[in-house]
Amino acid sequence: MSDLLLLGLIGGLTLLLLLTLLAFAGYSGLLAGVAVSAGSPPILNITVAYKFHMGPYGETGRLFTESCSISPKLRSIAVYYDNPHMVPPDKCRCAVGSILSEGEESPSPELIDLYQKFGFKVFSFPAPSHVVTATFPYTTILSIWLATRRVHPALDTYIKERKLCAHPRLEIYQQDQIHFMCPLARQGDFYVPEVKETEQKWRGLAEAIDAQVDGTGADTMSDTSSVSLEVSPGSRETSVATLSPGASSRGWDDGDTRSEHSYSESGASGSSFEELDLEGEGPLGEPQLDPETEPLGTTKWPWQASTPEKGKE
Repeated sequence: MSDLLLLGLIGGLTLLLLLTLLAFAGYSGLLAGVAVSAGSPPILNITVAYKFHMGPYGETGRLFTESCSISPKLRSIAVYYDNPHMVPPDKCRCAVGSILSEGEESPSPELIDLYQKFGFKVFSFPAPSHVVTATFPYTTILSIWLATRRVHPALDTYIKERKLCAHPRLEIYQQDQIHFMCPLARQGDFYVPEVKETEQKWRGLAEAIDAQVDGTGADTMSDTSSVSLEVSPGSRETSVATLSPGASSRGWDDGDTRSEHSYSESGASGSSFEELDLEGEGPLGEPQLDPETEPLGTTKWPWQASTPEKGKE
């Protein structure tokens, strides 16, 4: 009799544990719907303190923790520039930090000095006229893991089906929600200076390789050629095209130097913005799209979770 009682107790505790885990997952957003829309951005123009990271996106958790520890009340932000499914993990680029101010408000000099003291840089992002956006509940650490595996594929599908040029990808941790945003205009203004610096470096290597190949008339797979393969795993022509988001008002090169590995290739051949169903309504109304935006091709890719700590925005 005591054995049956013990087995019943174990079974009851196991069932209770499973129900608790299911309830926790549900509270974290397991059953939450993912609605992707195009419209006004969820935030105004912002000033951010950030650190640039080149490497696996899964390593960005320490940057979230560092920025949150400086000022826990500020919202966290991450900007991802490369397709982690196409770009080698050690070449993926992103910027992670905190939002210092929004809209007409200016960040205090003391706050700027505090972040700069810990090695953060300050940069401003505009409010684009239109974005592709989605939200997901942010109630526990598990919410981040669920969001990255549910929202990003939904964004990829939406962008691909409508053949949009939407890049880079922003995650904004605001109160109890994670906002995902992909600008449809002024994309170049969301690229921090370090992205341009890496592109210039890679472009110089690629041009040196091409010059050597053109001089010999054949690719001899020299030591320099091996650098090309490390910079970009595609063909030599692909490695020459760097990961630039294109021209912008910050003095970027006028030529379109986007490669298939850049997250900037978010749509396929050309869909006019007027054809979009603008379901999203944000704080900026409905301004016109930048006419210079050019739709490109897309590749669906899985996303790796970043790990800002809950309760420290």
